[in-house]
Amino acid sequence: MKRIAVMTSGGDAPGMNAAVRAVVRAGLDKQVEVYGIRQAFQGLLAGDIALLSSREVSGILQRGGTVLQTARNEEFKTAAGQRKGRRRLNEHGIEGVIVIGGDGSMRGALALHKMGVPVIGIPASIDNDIWGTDTSIGVDTALNTILDAVDRLRDTATSHNRAFVIEVMGRDCGYLAVMGGILGGAEIVVTPENGVTMNEIAVALEDAYVRGKSHAIAILAEGAPYQGPELARFLQQKHMGFEIRLTILGHTQRGGSPTAFDRLLATRMGVYAVDLLLGGADGMMVARVGRDQNPIELAECSARTRQITPEYFGLAKILSR
Repeated sequence: MKRIAVMTSGGDAPGMNAAVRAVVRAGLDKQVEVYGIRQAFQGLLAGDIALLSSREVSGILQRGGTVLQTARNEEFKTAAGQRKGRRRLNEHGIEGVIVIGGDGSMRGALALHKMGVPVIGIPASIDNDIWGTDTSIGVDTALNTILDAVDRLRDTATSHNRAFVIEVMGRDCGYLAVMGGILGGAEIVVTPENGVTMNEIAVALEDAYVRGKSHAIAILAEGAPYQGPELARFLQQKHMGFEIRLTILGHTQRGGSPTAFDRLLATRMGVYAVDLLLGGADGMMVARVGRDQNPIELAECSARTRQITPEYFGLAKILSR
């Protein structure tokens, strides 16, 4: 291969830029031209593809978001859209593609693979829901952002004898919520997986008040059966001792400079993806297993969703006392 391309797709995640930088510089080290596809699959269909130099990826290692930008695209989900995408790659002489993104992006990468395009995927999703990899790019940074917010909110909660409901991201997977609860010292955690009722939350917060705590924290994943405002209104009607306040962290969890861990993870994955692609691998995703980077079939990781380790729910409950 003499000409490959890289794109960032789906929701942005801190560390995507570090991965792009690694792909470009690893490619140049192998005397391969690396092109950037802007706006993900939407940009692919529009032919928004440009050569990337070492200078163009200089200074992006520490930046959040993605310099290649990202966008949702429905057309590429169709057979006609996928044929159009293949045509655009052929027009630019692209011989292989590296796709950086979440589970939907890996499905898009798999579609390219089925069209005969050599593809390698790199998992980047703050939800940590991509099957086959221990962690994805952006997870560590997002979790540290949550912990910083929890620590700050605990300070003001203690000062005013309040309980805070903190809503974090996690539409289908509650990893950020449960880890935020364990590491942030929450009284109770609600995720799409654990089925905690609003009454159970009220009991937990009232118990914290009766035991003499000066504050309480409930962390709620956005994919829970009820949302933060609904839960906060319910708790306010219970008159359990604490004043109730709600904070929705929202997209602050996606932004910010990536942590050292995410920079290293993204860099290693980017370099390894280039090695796989140039070594003849196809239809694979880079997975972190333990301390190693291993290839896993895109078809396999796209067909399943990573589940939260059951032990974490037990830890969260034990440590909430």
